[in-house]
Amino acid sequence: MFTLALLAGGLATRMAPLTDRCPKSLLEVAGRPFILHQLDYFRNQGIQRVVLCVGHLGEQVREVVGDGSAFGLEIQYAWDGNHPLGTGGALTQALPLLGERFFVQYGDSFLPIDYTEVARAFIHGGQPALMTVLENAGRWDCSNVEFSGGVLAAYRKTAATPGMRHIDYGLSVLSNQLFRCRTPGEPFDLADLFHTLSLQGKLAGHEVHTRFYEIGSPAGLQDTIDFLKPPYAP
Repeated sequence: MFTLALLAGGLATRMAPLTDRCPKSLLEVAGRPFILHQLDYFRNQGIQRVVLCVGHLGEQVREVVGDGSAFGLEIQYAWDGNHPLGTGGALTQALPLLGERFFVQYGDSFLPIDYTEVARAFIHGGQPALMTVLENAGRWDCSNVEFSGGVLAAYRKTAATPGMRHIDYGLSVLSNQLFRCRTPGEPFDLADLFHTLSLQGKLAGHEVHTRFYEIGSPAGLQDTIDFLKPPYAP
């Protein structure tokens, strides 16, 4: 199974004041820090290595998670440094830890899907990147993917077109080669890379059918609490 890069370095301004002194990953969800729910699920999906891309208040995350041995995982850390690097810059910083191909997941998402199936779709897709997508039609957030007949035709984080009824689900697989031309410490947004790849026909799509959960908004946090509270068992 691929290593998983968990993007957990954002400032989480939408969740202030809860995140003024507590990183979003450590917000309490169903009696536990959110990241512990994620780590349990990763382990149960067969993932063995996780690289945490951290920045703002990241030391608190390391104090709780440590080296991952308590959760049956090997965990390493990649740090933004003094300035936020954005989602793409954080991955460039983490590249030496990630291997030739790796999962990428947003740090505020809980995704109840089969990760092995996603890895298999990436291998079969033959492209340097794969994005999981969900038919959204504006239900949970703005749709940003044009996906039809199993083909991801376009992705754009902003300025959605009428043909976009799917949304970036929050789990991707990327090849190391996509970042080799990048300079460590250079900030950039992963969404820009996805947009470019989609225009070039190099971004494969894998459709999932289970809604995502996120803690990046107050409403999303409450939905996630309701989903993960006992007797849920990952």
